[in-house]
Amino acid sequence: MSNTKSHYSLVADIGGTNTRVALADGKTVLENTIRRYSNSEFPGLETVLRQYIADENNVTPVAACVAVAGPVRDGKADMTNLDWTIDKETLSRATGASTTAILNDLQAQGHALGHIADENIIPVLRGHTGNEHAAKLVIGVGTGFNAAPVFETAQGRLVPPSESGHANLPIRNAEELRLCEYVSTSHGFPAVEDVLSGRGLERTYSWLSAEKGQPTEMSAKNIMDHVAAADDKTAADALRMFIRILGTVAGNLSLIQLPFGGVYLVGGVARAVAPYLNDYGFADAFKDKGRFAGFMTNFPVSVVADDYAALTGSAAHLSELQAHGHQS
Repeated sequence: MSNTKSHYSLVADIGGTNTRVALADGKTVLENTIRRYSNSEFPGLETVLRQYIADENNVTPVAACVAVAGPVRDGKADMTNLDWTIDKETLSRATGASTTAILNDLQAQGHALGHIADENIIPVLRGHTGNEHAAKLVIGVGTGFNAAPVFETAQGRLVPPSESGHANLPIRNAEELRLCEYVSTSHGFPAVEDVLSGRGLERTYSWLSAEKGQPTEMSAKNIMDHVAAADDKTAADALRMFIRILGTVAGNLSLIQLPFGGVYLVGGVARAVAPYLNDYGFADAFKDKGRFAGFMTNFPVSVVADDYAALTGSAAHLSELQAHGHQS
């Protein structure tokens, strides 16, 4: 692609291990431009983006947005597992773009809603459909856990940042209390993502196997493989407990945000557990809110099965910023 002068935007999804970069035409990510870079091979974001621009025949994007796996405040991102400076100044310098933005990766997922192909939205719980202005909720389950509301305003879509994964894990019974005590030994208290994440599933399996007198460690992938093969009861029990706790937490967050426009589960772990949500108790746990059990049917729940959603959301956010005349 030869685009020294272009109308394209540059979007990037920065994870702890890899960074994916692409060009977007308005709200549409150009899939043939998506490239993946290993973070360990670069000293910082600026060199990654400069490499990408060179790889795309020195394209000059008019706008740039990066989605970051970490908290974002005042146009600057902090990443837990990556010692990179990620701010608007760096982004503007690396790309030459006049409009720039930095989003938390879950904010980017929120901005993607409405721009994802229908076949990539997997229904989990049917519910009453809200109007086009109804709030939505994205819940990310992957390497960590997070959630963010999505609001439609007169000035455009607002997806405020959040660090929901570090709130205390809810406890409903003696079994969950024992699990919480098991996972809290290193941190002092059990956070939501200590259970609701890839490593959280591994901890749940380790705890259950220890309770059965046969302490065993297993990777999340192998746990899911055993569940699929139906040859390890402890793996199935661990996933069932994981899914019920996910239902409880998702229900709690729904009561806080009232997402009449729908709840959307995103992330690699969410996609992996999606086939088991209905049979492993997600709905019962989600609706288990006493006299508000019936009220919970107001919130339809879906899984987003789109690996490029954060890139799409970044493109949609930039398109909205440009439409409203915002610059970096």
